[in-house]
Amino acid sequence: MSLNRRKFIGSTAALAGAAMLPRAVLAADTIKVGSILDTSGIFDAYGKPMDMAFRLAINEINGAGGLLGRQLEVKAYDTQSDMALYSQYAQQLTRQDKVDVVHGGILSASREAIRQTMRKTNTLYFYNVQYEGGVCDRNIFCNGVTPAQQAEVLVPWAMKEAGGKKVYTLAADYNYGQITARWIQKFVQDAGGEVVATDFFPLDVADFGATIAKIQTAAPDLIVAPLVGGAHLSFFRQWAASGMKDKIPLASTTLGVGNEHKVLTPEEGDGIMVAYSYSQDLDTPANIAFKERWSAAYGDPSALHELAVSTYYGVHTWAKGVELAGSVDHDAVVKALETGISVDGPAGKYTVDPKTHHTTVDVHLMKFKDQKMNVIETLQQRPPIDTQAVCDLEANPDDNTQYEIQI
Repeated sequence: MSLNRRKFIGSTAALAGAAMLPRAVLAADTIKVGSILDTSGIFDAYGKPMDMAFRLAINEINGAGGLLGRQLEVKAYDTQSDMALYSQYAQQLTRQDKVDVVHGGILSASREAIRQTMRKTNTLYFYNVQYEGGVCDRNIFCNGVTPAQQAEVLVPWAMKEAGGKKVYTLAADYNYGQITARWIQKFVQDAGGEVVATDFFPLDVADFGATIAKIQTAAPDLIVAPLVGGAHLSFFRQWAASGMKDKIPLASTTLGVGNEHKVLTPEEGDGIMVAYSYSQDLDTPANIAFKERWSAAYGDPSALHELAVSTYYGVHTWAKGVELAGSVDHDAVVKALETGISVDGPAGKYTVDPKTHHTTVDVHLMKFKDQKMNVIETLQQRPPIDTQAVCDLEANPDDNTQYEIQI
């Protein structure tokens, strides 16, 4: 995956030359790779770095000679954080642009807005985002962590660090938050604890004063907060301002996945516990080299986050499937990916699980300190056992369901 400056300049020149070819020739000679992401609007803090990582991976592949002797051509659309545009651009990519693969979607709602279009048009789809699990569809590959990979280890560890058994949950009020809250309840009970309350909040809620008062009355030992988006950051600020941060510890399954910890001050964020497959602060040769490549392409690597890195892996995983298949034919690439392809990169090894089309990854238990995610412990190669419990694409290849896993 390495890319030096000479190769990067060479690939850029090759793409510039390709742009001067007649459109019919260009279309015949390139492999079209689609992207649908929120690169503007309220979710652009997630989408912009994902788009940058997507293009970095494309440039690396093109700089190394492309795939099957052909260059990759990007077809990318900005949905402007407007869910309605996902459906529109899905139609554009699959029916007009006729791309060979699509990478995209951030919220679960965006994934579900386009997933059926991808399936109907037989267009391979990669969803490269942490989510609630349960999607079972042979046309999609899910590259982000699920609750059993992340929350199952975060919750008991955070309870132990907090030194208590009473947990209060604050969650975003949509699929991810609702389902993750149920997983949190299970993992708390498995650890011998009790969820004393669970509150759900629409994504635009930014006033948590009444909630903080409720928490103070409930007096839990730990708060677990799968909150999502810029408005919900207000909770962490208001919690610190109330003087409660050092009295009741916090853990989150979402904070920091889009670099939110860098928006919070150290006084607001220090000590919050998280678990992810990637941190900028991973001190490994692979991560150091990756950040150097990112810096060569974009300058400051501070925008990098887990969703960007998952997107980078998604592109390289698809490319490895194409190479193994010797073709961009949909069914051939799916079969190649189902051999259990692995890709090594800045977060370690990502391995496709053939049964679910999800990914086995390393997960790191971390605490925020001075706007960094410091690794406390690494748990290697955690499989998506929650989705494995309901999805078996080897036995049922025609399945097309998002299961709400019974917890």
